[in-house]
Amino acid sequence: MQDFDAIAIGSGIGGLVAGGLLARYNRRVLILESHSLPGGAAHGFSRRGFHFDSGPSFYCGLSDAGSLNPLRQILAVLGESVDAIPYDPLGHYHFPEGSLPIYRDCDRYRRAVAELTPSGAEELKGFEGDLLRLYEGLKDIPTLALRADWRGLPVLLKRYPLPLLKLLPRLGDISASAGQICDRHVRDPWVRRLIDLECFLLSGLKAEGTVAPEIAFMFGERANSPVDYPLGGSGAIVDALIRGFERWGGTVRLNSHVEKIIVKSGHVEGVRLRGGDIIRAPIVISNATIWDTYTQLLAPEDLPESYRSQALSTPAVDSFMHLHLGIRADGLEDLTGHHVVVHDRDRDITAPGNTCMISIPSVWDAGLAPPGHHVVHAYTLEPFEGWKKDASYSERKRERSQPLFRALERIIPDWRDRITLELIGTPLTHARFLRRHRGTYGPAIAARQGTFPGPGTPVRGLYRVGDSTMPGIGVPAVAASGILCANSLVEPGEMEALLELGNWG
Repeated sequence: MQDFDAIAIGSGIGGLVAGGLLARYNRRVLILESHSLPGGAAHGFSRRGFHFDSGPSFYCGLSDAGSLNPLRQILAVLGESVDAIPYDPLGHYHFPEGSLPIYRDCDRYRRAVAELTPSGAEELKGFEGDLLRLYEGLKDIPTLALRADWRGLPVLLKRYPLPLLKLLPRLGDISASAGQICDRHVRDPWVRRLIDLECFLLSGLKAEGTVAPEIAFMFGERANSPVDYPLGGSGAIVDALIRGFERWGGTVRLNSHVEKIIVKSGHVEGVRLRGGDIIRAPIVISNATIWDTYTQLLAPEDLPESYRSQALSTPAVDSFMHLHLGIRADGLEDLTGHHVVVHDRDRDITAPGNTCMISIPSVWDAGLAPPGHHVVHAYTLEPFEGWKKDASYSERKRERSQPLFRALERIIPDWRDRITLELIGTPLTHARFLRRHRGTYGPAIAARQGTFPGPGTPVRGLYRVGDSTMPGIGVPAVAASGILCANSLVEPGEMEALLELGNWG
């Protein structure tokens, strides 16, 4: 007897999207979450009236029915939406030689670049043009029409023959890196560093390691859809996904830690929870990382050894140092919400502590902080190696967070006098609260040096979603992974029937 048709381990965006879409396909789905809060890396938390995002802080197209954002598409399918506040500029990049506002409009963006390097702005135009043409070729095929196997091909040929023809001249760019496209057009070293930074913020890798469709999607969406912030923060998105999931009959259980995926004769039979309870289902979807799934949730003998060892050798992006601050807001009326600070022009932008991201979402959503205050979330790369809870832990936390405080000083010079709440997170914090292998934000599979594995595994009935299945650390990529997984588990006719029900993108 099966308790459910499918079980998803983890309530991150990938697990919620896969579970929600399967529920929409009339499957009995259970999502099991180890923690007391849903959302995985996208969960929010509160301290003393300040409401913080734990991870994602940048969103696009949530309020736009025409956006290609897979997250917006799945919310529409589930009958849900989130209220979001559009803003422009998207943010400011602060380099040692000056600050650059980043605008949605490409012409305005290039005019801002031209104030620092006129010739580089002209070269940037060619790079953008190639990416936007690639975006135009991709945009007419919604993510909801895709699956991870060949069985979706008849649906694509039937519904999207012209968009597929338009893509043919772009096949080379689909498999290229952003660095290859950059090399065609850009020689200016400052603009090349700017492109590396844009790619790094998106994928955790510089342009040479970022796949071109990923950066094309970013440029295309921000040029064609509003950049917006969800009222209530990332938790509002998680709440909307759960509402939609439960509307279609899905069940979420918090504080339900999965200890093992049960595999017999090469086929999934269900999961065993901490405490010994067994829940049976022929399909299990892991939203855990590739490393945690294959070392913590499966026994070594459940996988072919060659496959397991190759999967576990997947390179990972470093973990992060985090600051979550509550500050007084008086005198900061002109403050903007997103900032990236690069400290040293002679160090690699991926060097720990050199590039610091700062988000101040209470600029748009005052309800995230007590009256007269702002919330601040700042983070920078930090290796996991060497971190342990010992007598020097507090001192090291303070030491390794200094680049973040120096970056904040670039934005708010008197920040020291404003702090009313200070939380410092380390890679150990990241690993503990997000249940992430070594606190990583995801795999570092560089373009042309490897491919992401997709949702399938050698174990029949076991699938995976999340950032170690598709390129990109961001929310759109993990939402897309959930869609591809769910679609691969239903008949193509069910997919087509859902597509015919409405204009989902």
